[in-house]
Amino acid sequence: MTIANTQTRYGAVAMTLHWLIALAVIANIALGLYFPDLPRSDPNKFALLQLHKSIGLTVLVLSLARLGWRLINPVPPLPANMPTILKWAAHGSHFLLYFLIIAIPLSGWLLVSSSPLGLPTMYFGVIEWPNLPGFADMTRAARKPLSHEFGSVHVFLAWSAIVLVPIHIGAALYHQFIRHDNILMRMLPGTKVEKVA
Repeated sequence: MTIANTQTRYGAVAMTLHWLIALAVIANIALGLYFPDLPRSDPNKFALLQLHKSIGLTVLVLSLARLGWRLINPVPPLPANMPTILKWAAHGSHFLLYFLIIAIPLSGWLLVSSSPLGLPTMYFGVIEWPNLPGFADMTRAARKPLSHEFGSVHVFLAWSAIVLVPIHIGAALYHQFIRHDNILMRMLPGTKVEKVA
């Protein structure tokens, strides 16, 4: 397997980033659906929140790396025989996914940075992750409505991902088992991919 993308498949860098981000996003969706409903008295709630934040920040860093890699390393082209509407859907859904994997953790970081509680973010319990600049000098009263707005945006974007991720998975399975055009196989390590017209 090559490091860079080829005309027929993704390279090792793109595959690694894709699957790491995918696992982290799914884990964070599960955490995000679970821990908010825990009572404040639950001793696990704060630890799960810190884990959620750590995974989210990891997604942000990996997503920026993936976007940078994609900009300098073009992706394999879609099959020439693929209907135009499916090509538009593929490009549109990928654009939305890239937007979400950056915007969701960024909105979470804004939420944490503007929180009137001022709780630190301990990145996987090892180092304190800094808040975004501009909030430290604001009063708690001034931060509260901002935190509420960023929280609403974060939840809206997260639910958008909850809808889009299964569509993305379903589309990959459709291409593999209905269209038989190797779209899924070119993102799986250890598979042989032949160019489809």
